[in-house]
Amino acid sequence: MRVKTKCPNCTDVFIVEVPDDAEEYTVSCPRCEKIFNIRPPSDIATSFMIEMKNVTKIYRSGETKVYGLRDVNLSVKKGEFIVVVGPSGCGKSTLLNLIGGIDVLTEGRIIVDGEDLSKLKDKELTSFRRYKVGFVFQFFNLISTLTAVENVELSLKLRNVKRTREEAIRYLEIVGISKLGDRFPSELSGGEQQRVAIARALAKKPSILLADEPTGNLDTKSSEKVAYTLYNSAKNMGTTTILVTHDLGITKFAERIVTLRDGRIVDDRKI
Repeated sequence: MRVKTKCPNCTDVFIVEVPDDAEEYTVSCPRCEKIFNIRPPSDIATSFMIEMKNVTKIYRSGETKVYGLRDVNLSVKKGEFIVVVGPSGCGKSTLLNLIGGIDVLTEGRIIVDGEDLSKLKDKELTSFRRYKVGFVFQFFNLISTLTAVENVELSLKLRNVKRTREEAIRYLEIVGISKLGDRFPSELSGGEQQRVAIARALAKKPSILLADEPTGNLDTKSSEKVAYTLYNSAKNMGTTTILVTHDLGITKFAERIVTLRDGRIVDDRKI
């Protein structure tokens, strides 16, 4: 069978011929010659970038069970921009952590960009997070001793991009702050810092972008600017995005709104 795959080193996408009965297959990237293993998609629906099937997450404290998610089913198409809402403790961050390979599910399956996360070993999960997932957090997580452009360059170095400075400036242009590239995080407003964080995440050219309360520390005006920047940048790059938030004001940028309550999806509607 013919399988489309992406090199974890240079992110080049190419087609390989894989034996029909192969569970795992070793390939070499034609661009950078990186050797890595792929898993044929078998029953995986390639029209979806993310699939959660009967996903349950249980946290244990002694004999006490705390449900983070309960029997969640969610399919996200490639390039879709979804906003997840719900009260504190409803499972929004748990959802992102499971999709991003930060946490491990208790029951069910999660398939992201053709990879069944439950079947990945620790090393493979690290590679998955490094190359396929872009994270944007509430607290920016910029390196204080690096300028804005240097923070973005870090992601480019992971991709072995040669002209990192030129590319980093281009990503800062995408989020509208290329003139602030030589400033340190302490010299930027909260909204500007978050836009640097978005540029850094997008510079990885991830398959999916996960944003956890990205406007949680911002005022109303800055929140709207950051939400628009995130939406516009992700759509222009065709990046599948899930944003979780308490701020109902930014749901106007959503193509689809998913509501969680007590670890369950109680509403899922297109806008």
